[in-house]
Amino acid sequence: MISIALAGKPNAGKSTFYTAATMAEVDVGNYPFTTIDPNRGVTHVRTECPCLDREERCGDEHCHDGKRYVPVELLDVAGLVPGAHEGKGLGNQFLDALTDADVILQVVDAAGATNAEGEPVEVGEYDPVEEVDFIEAEMDAWLAGILDRNWESVERKSRSPDFDLEEALTDLLTGFGATEHDVTIVLRGLEYPDDPIQWTDEDREELATAIRARTKPIVLVANKADIAPAENIERLHETDKPVVPATADGELALRRAAEAGVIEYDPGDEDFAVVGDVTDQQEQGLEQIREVMADFDGTGVQGALNEAVYGLLDLITAFPVQNETHWTDAKGNALPDAFLLPSGSGPKDLAYTVHTDIGDGYLHAVDARADRRIGEDSELAEGDVIKIVSTAS
Repeated sequence: MISIALAGKPNAGKSTFYTAATMAEVDVGNYPFTTIDPNRGVTHVRTECPCLDREERCGDEHCHDGKRYVPVELLDVAGLVPGAHEGKGLGNQFLDALTDADVILQVVDAAGATNAEGEPVEVGEYDPVEEVDFIEAEMDAWLAGILDRNWESVERKSRSPDFDLEEALTDLLTGFGATEHDVTIVLRGLEYPDDPIQWTDEDREELATAIRARTKPIVLVANKADIAPAENIERLHETDKPVVPATADGELALRRAAEAGVIEYDPGDEDFAVVGDVTDQQEQGLEQIREVMADFDGTGVQGALNEAVYGLLDLITAFPVQNETHWTDAKGNALPDAFLLPSGSGPKDLAYTVHTDIGDGYLHAVDARADRRIGEDSELAEGDVIKIVSTAS
């Protein structure tokens, strides 16, 4: 399952975002280090369900009238403060928790209502742009430190006649989520000595930065957009990262109202409908959220998740079925599964994603939309419905 990590300084709204996205109860407080131990939960990215092209909706529990929600893991870790790579705050614990993440949502207090340490200040008193680069800087310094502490092992391996630098670095960086392919691509873009013994601190720092950038891409969540000065949002958009304005508080309020039957709302909708009895105060609060949603095409929580997975990671959703005519599995369930794959994946990649045995026994695939066999080198597209024919089926 794709893993998304929430990162940022304390009190930026990470735990509120996590609660809104997962509806799991966690501590949410207006003080630094509300989160001590990482919270792991399941949230969803949203896409169109292929059942929209059929006469009837599929009825799957993850499909809300054609809005398909695909599960992903969400990780909420302790807030990061400057100097975390040196162990300040809960730094090492925070950074260790990020190693398995595929992408990072950096939650920024766009309102400027907390300082660098996460302590409350007046709205607009702190510049949120100051937060933009420090997560990367801390991760880079932390990873460079790991490389430095373990570099002697690379030097020892280099004395072997069959030494392979890419293989040695892959062994060292596997724990950070880097694959051999990642290491190969990164090294192609760097200039470095052939002999690891001649590497300098600067060489290792460049490697750390490049590996982090490739394996831990970042989307900025400009949280508290409902109270943020407009210029703060504009200046965050001028940075070199994708930015999604959001109100985690607003999303949480909507989800709780929907659970209570007060409103009709699906995560990612740009509006909602009041269907139950509300007090004047509740109505006023809902209307304030509606105004923010009108400005930012929703609360931004679902938008940030989607930007991370479909935007930054460039993944697609494919739907494997056993019956290409009815788009069902062996039990007659319509479109029961949805899998996230890298853009450019083919049907055999989908087969292996479903199960290793299915991939090993792969024979061919059928495009259920077009009702025709497709080649192994065919490139799948978002929303494809595919029947995999395998000896293991």
